Parts: sequence; C-alpha cells; structure tokens
Amino acid sequence: MLSEDELLACRMKETHLRNKKSRLSLLLTKSGSHENVSPEKKPPAKPSHIAPDMAMRWSDSFEELLSHTDGVEVFTRFLRTEFSEENIEFWLACEDFKTTESATKLQSKAKQIHAIFIDKEAPKEINIDHSTKAAIEKNIRQPTKSCFDTAQDKIYSLMKRDCYPRFLTSDIYLALTKRKGPPSMTRRRSRSFVFSERPEGTAAW
Repeated sequence: MLSEDELLACRMKETHLRNKKSRLSLLLTKSGSHENVSPEKKPPAKPSHIAPDMAMRWSDSFEELLSHTDGVEVFTRFLRTEFSEENIEFWLACEDFKTTESATKLQSKAKQIHAIFIDKEAPKEINIDHSTKAAIEKNIRQPTKSCFDTAQDKIYSLMKRDCYPRFLTSDIYLALTKRKGPPSMTRRRSRSFVFSERPEGTAAW
C-alpha cells in the first residue's frame, strides 16, 4: 500500500502529464484560423537587454534583421500583432529542415512542415499559390533538402517587401530604438496577399 507522500507524488505526476498532453494537443489542433489561438498565448515582454544601437542596425536590411536572434524574436512579435507569424515560423522551419542529415528525420520533418504550414487544413497555413503547393506535395513523397525552397523564397520575399517596411515604423521597433516616429502603420489581417503565378525573387542566403 502506498504511503500518503507516495500517493501525492503519483497525483502530481499524473497532473503534469495531463497538462503536457493538453499543451501538445492545443499546438497540433488544426484550426486554420488565428482567431482560435489560445487566449493564454501572450506576446513575450519587450526584450530589455537589446541596445538601441543594435536595434538600429536592423533597419540596414532585412538580412541584417534575420541574422540576429533578438531581431527574429522581435520581428516575430510584430508579425503576431498582424496575425501572420506563420510566415517567420515557416521560414525558420525550412532553415532547420535544410540542416537535417538523417533521411528518416528528413521524411518526418517534411511531413510535419506540410501538416502545419502547407496542408489545406493546416493550423498555420501559409499563403502560397496552388502550383507551389502541388509541387511540395509531390516532392515530399521522397523529400530532399530543397523540396521547400520555392515556397520559402516566396515567403521570404513577402516578409521582406510587405512586412519588413511596416515593422520599421511599428511601435514595437520604435520603442527599441528610442525613436519617435509616425503612428504605427500595422493593420491586423490574417493574410497579406495572394501570390500570383509569376516567378518571385530568391532569398540572398
């Protein structure tokens, strides 16, 4: 028979496991809509350790911004205010995918990226054209490190020309650089625009 302390420890372990499963289930829920995001999900506090002169460097280029971990974090916070954080999350997932050496893990990650960002029922579906999506669905049957490259380039181009300029005038960025600027030009919207079939520029990475 278990002692009182042992029973308490078992209950605490069971509660922890239930909470862990609940968080995982929430993450994998295929909502397809940003309005269904958990109300407990709050943007992280403003990074107080970022020096204004460092933040100023992010205005030099989009490449400079993404080369800094803090820059990626702050840019993600900004995209979250526009309900378009799936763009940077997909780009980062692709960067990680291209470093995968194991063929087994490559297959697993390809399916995961497709389920989260590409599938028509994906919880964080990115906005890419039909032909690019169809090519991905064909390529992931026997995935290579380049099977998401076209989609990644399109999303990179979208963020660079559409999201990045608004980020530089946002309250989030101006607060970091200690500068005063015009009122924030950010607008809440679920998707930026629909891609056309015309070729897009590629990322300089």
